[in-house]
Amino acid sequence: MAENHVSTTNACKMCTPMGASLAFRGVKGSMPFIHGSQGCATYMRRYIISHFREPADIASSSLGEKHAVFGGAPNLKKGILNVTEKYNPEMIGIASTCLTETIGDDLKMITTEFLSEFADLDLPHLVTVSTPSYSGTHLNGWKLAVRSMIEKFAGSSPALTADNTINIFPNFLSPADIRLLSGIFREYGLKTMILPNISDTLDSPSWEEYINIPEGGTSVNEIALAHRSGASIEFGYFHKGESAGSYLEENFSVKNYNLLPPVGMRATDALLSAIEEITGLERPQRFVNERGRLIDALVDGHKYINFKKALVYGDEDFVVSMVSFLCETGVKPVIAASGGKADLRKRIEAICEGFCPCPLVLEDSDFDTIEIAAADIKPDLMIGNSKGFKISKKLGIPLIRAGFPIHDRFGGQRIITTGYEGALSLLDLIVNTAITTLQEETRVGYGYM
Repeated sequence: MAENHVSTTNACKMCTPMGASLAFRGVKGSMPFIHGSQGCATYMRRYIISHFREPADIASSSLGEKHAVFGGAPNLKKGILNVTEKYNPEMIGIASTCLTETIGDDLKMITTEFLSEFADLDLPHLVTVSTPSYSGTHLNGWKLAVRSMIEKFAGSSPALTADNTINIFPNFLSPADIRLLSGIFREYGLKTMILPNISDTLDSPSWEEYINIPEGGTSVNEIALAHRSGASIEFGYFHKGESAGSYLEENFSVKNYNLLPPVGMRATDALLSAIEEITGLERPQRFVNERGRLIDALVDGHKYINFKKALVYGDEDFVVSMVSFLCETGVKPVIAASGGKADLRKRIEAICEGFCPCPLVLEDSDFDTIEIAAADIKPDLMIGNSKGFKISKKLGIPLIRAGFPIHDRFGGQRIITTGYEGALSLLDLIVNTAITTLQEETRVGYGYM
């Protein structure tokens, strides 16, 4: 391994306010708003559009040099008025940036002043979140935005009696994954509040005419009732102050089940067991059959991938859940890398215990560091987003694309990784990648495997 270096080169993460903007897109009638320079919003739109293949309007206060000195409050207020007039949103989700956090703009104070100054107008709900990129990743921004929405709306409804709704905080999953999760709960006959729900807003049907704010998402009224749900199921690891599920548990006694994202058999088993513990329902035969098919496929594919070495990279929760899945398949994860900080080594050690050796863990890492490790360890395949393609090409390691962003392939928003179905789809990709490599590298070729 090379010596430590000061600069980050091609960071293995995306910016914090981008994650918040994506989370805000999962609320009905919501418009994301970036309080910062125009370049920040443009950068985010570029990545969002290339991954989801959908229009991605993100408003901006468009700060310049003058505002860096005198503050951006006037631009923010003017921007909220413009968005209200042009888009008529039900909610505006406002995320700060490095610039506005550095100069000390207080979003809550500014929006409180705004609501007082324009109290005579019919204004949308305003939700603010502090998301300077120097304090986290896109995953942190997503989680903080969800927490902010729960803090803002939960409990604001007069209805106080509990019902059988389950709050689902799905973490940064694809629209297709969220649709799959919804189907799992429907199979049990359960009502859910999914926050955020990007299944339609970031993967919508074709429009005959342009729609300013895509249809779909979870309504503010549904979020307002989250405090009376029977339980919450929340995926992923959370730093202090990020967890929406913990907030509801601490303030409204809504029991929170914090689970690993349901990628692979163990994690999906844990999700179904949690549902059954909450409801007392029996497991539908559909899932018994799906699990059986996955076991059958694991047996069939084992001879092709057993002892293959894998490099996994991406956001922290993606890496942990993918390492967990690989341990079930016989593939040996040898490098687990992320640009985030989330007790990654400790979590991966716990996941691997009893299944496979713990890989080299690269936390708070960049792609230069990952490339050096990959050149040394020589994995057989890579699993992660499109930002790893240069390493894949340079070192000749096949890349299986998953996570965010995927901008050099089509259909990133429809990749399924969750549930038994997602595990089966991932397994097919991994096995076929191994077979393809064998065919291409072997002189004989093989036409039948």
